[in-house]
Amino acid sequence: MTQPLLRTPLYDLHLELGARMVPFAGYDMPVQYPAGVMAEHLHTRAKAGLFDVSHMGQVRIRPKSGQVTDAAHALEALVPADIVGLKPGRQRYAVFTTADGGISDDLMVTNMGDWLLLVVNAACKDADFAHVRDALGATCDVDMLADRALIAVQGPAAEAALVALDPKAAGMRFMDVAEMELAGVPCIVSRSGYTGEDGFEIGMANDGALTVARALLAYPDVAPVGLGARDSLRLEAGLCLYGSDIDLTTTPVEAALEWSIQKSRKPGGARAGGYPGAQVVADQLADGTTRRRVGLRAQGRAPVRAGAELFADEAGTQPAGRVTSGAFGPSVGGPAAMGYVAADHATVGTSLFASVRGRLLPVAVTALPFVAATFKR
Repeated sequence: MTQPLLRTPLYDLHLELGARMVPFAGYDMPVQYPAGVMAEHLHTRAKAGLFDVSHMGQVRIRPKSGQVTDAAHALEALVPADIVGLKPGRQRYAVFTTADGGISDDLMVTNMGDWLLLVVNAACKDADFAHVRDALGATCDVDMLADRALIAVQGPAAEAALVALDPKAAGMRFMDVAEMELAGVPCIVSRSGYTGEDGFEIGMANDGALTVARALLAYPDVAPVGLGARDSLRLEAGLCLYGSDIDLTTTPVEAALEWSIQKSRKPGGARAGGYPGAQVVADQLADGTTRRRVGLRAQGRAPVRAGAELFADEAGTQPAGRVTSGAFGPSVGGPAAMGYVAADHATVGTSLFASVRGRLLPVAVTALPFVAATFKR
């Protein structure tokens, strides 16, 4: 028997706002509201969108020694990122790697002063929790924070909306994290998100989520946004979706995520290696890879969807790769896609052909992101 869909603390609010609900990662989630995906996408770019991301997993790692550096050292055995160098009140993107260099999930890591907070993807959260608990359980207390909600507000008006609730938000920079009170609710707020826009992610107890969401929606420039626009926004921003653009078969170097491996963790660094698949990744950093994640732009307005095969010739006899994410990009005014292509076809400007409904359509390899990020540095 199929399991009933889970609901976030904002489920009733979504229905009140007229959301169309769909199954996603075991949850009943809003894919769009009456305004529609296109309008929600453009509103986020122009003003601010409110997203319910409470389905994602939140994991607390508290070192038994009381020293957060001990937890950071322990976590570095699972990820290639520099966690030891992450200062209190700062957040960093990381990936869990496998023995052959694949990616089992991507995540955000925050140094909360005396403990670490992980935010992981909804579909992977149970496996991630078990992975971290099994690896770190001897030295750290590892807990899934099942009673926590997560909301994101993204876009140029996000700062003003948050400042109206707590002036402290104005002083935050990209990847800063602070504890503050919003509409009377204690929250953990990070200046981050997954749209390419300036914005914030806000964690709070489940019973405070509705209060915070309504307070943000009361700000004139904030509108609710569903999963449909969230996906098109992150695609235009050139950001990976786990399970589509990165997975167990892709390495951080193939995925063009080597920027997430800081100098201290690369070969020759102070704490090089030590994570699963480190030698595979080190070899790829030194020698390159046979394929690479790239941006792709098609002519016309028909989107090139995930799964489309890519060819180097118009006759379709020379396979070159495959599309992993693709949609119409409302902000770019045309199709936007990402995929993996053979390394000798990964140069920006390279012409390829995508198989779409039995036809081969011309596409060009393009630089990512499609829309420049507006993070507040």
